[in-house]
Amino acid sequence: MHICYLCSEYPPAPHGGIGTFVQTTARALVGRGHHVTVIGFNDVDLPAKEDDAGVQVQRLPRARIPTMGFFLNGFRLRSLLKRVHRDYPIDVLEGQENAFAAFPRVFPAPRVIRMHGGHHFFQVTLGKRPRPWRGWLEKRSFKRAEHLCAVSSYVADTTRKLLGLDKRNIEVIPNPVDTDKVKPLSGVATVPGRIVFVGTVCEKKGVRQLIQAMPAVISKVPEAHLHIVGPDWKDRETGASYIKGLQNEISPELEAHIRFLGRIANSEIPVILASAEVLAYPSHMEAMPLVWLEGMAARKPVVASTLGPGPEVIEDGVDGLLCNPLDPDSIAQALTRALSDAGLRETLSANARTRAVQSYSINRLVDRNLEYYEACARHGRRGS
Repeated sequence: MHICYLCSEYPPAPHGGIGTFVQTTARALVGRGHHVTVIGFNDVDLPAKEDDAGVQVQRLPRARIPTMGFFLNGFRLRSLLKRVHRDYPIDVLEGQENAFAAFPRVFPAPRVIRMHGGHHFFQVTLGKRPRPWRGWLEKRSFKRAEHLCAVSSYVADTTRKLLGLDKRNIEVIPNPVDTDKVKPLSGVATVPGRIVFVGTVCEKKGVRQLIQAMPAVISKVPEAHLHIVGPDWKDRETGASYIKGLQNEISPELEAHIRFLGRIANSEIPVILASAEVLAYPSHMEAMPLVWLEGMAARKPVVASTLGPGPEVIEDGVDGLLCNPLDPDSIAQALTRALSDAGLRETLSANARTRAVQSYSINRLVDRNLEYYEACARHGRRGS
């Protein structure tokens, strides 16, 4: 098969979970003998063409002209796709929620939207109103996709309600993690009391409430300290730093227990995870967070959120702990419980690794994705 992904955050471009998902899945598909192309826009100085372990990556220059940029970028994307399809016919074309907004209703290959949590999903679940232009683009994109897939039941059910997708089938396939690559790291000592957060430092990740939970944690576990790893979030209107705002709220007594490490190289993440006694991810909302899965694969106890897909990913008290991310006391109780009980940490860690390998390993999920793609290709595009 020839599977083509639309993704502008394919590594080494700045990326989050979607970029990691596409790279992990694409490499696995190539390993099974399939042809994979990734097409996206070049937002940083990267090669226009690249071979990544057999994955053919092509990047287009992005036009940043107000309003007209949408049409010009759409034209460039469609033109490149036609050339790729002409040279090696595409069997399945996949993108995220807004990927097909600039596409005509008819296209040579069946189009799949994989829901990683789109604009409507995050705006509404975080108590905000969808923005008219972005909301319209997303709805238009869904009308132009023949097949729908979601990374969790929660994102599938929520998006179905928000966009009125009642009559459409939505396949649920969780995000994969390469458990051969992300695994327990020997030779790195676990630091007593160390709590680690990895991700963009912003409000929806629950970092504020995590910091607010720390005094209660320290009162029970004096050696407890928090390492916050990830890029800063800047306010779109004012340019204000979210991290600086948090630092201004931290009392002098608490400063010694909290470190902001900023963005670090992906190659250093395994060492950071290995040094932690507990990983803390009290997100206000997620779709199917890879950092949770990677923490489990690294054989670490994860404290995560009861909201969103949390109960799908983690069985509370069995392979991780869940907390109310909006309640610092709930976060503190979960962290204190894990830090204070070595036996519990060992049980959670062992079960987390087992769950990651059995339920989220790319070695297992690549087959589910292939079966789904083959079904999409057999069904063909709408009207075929």
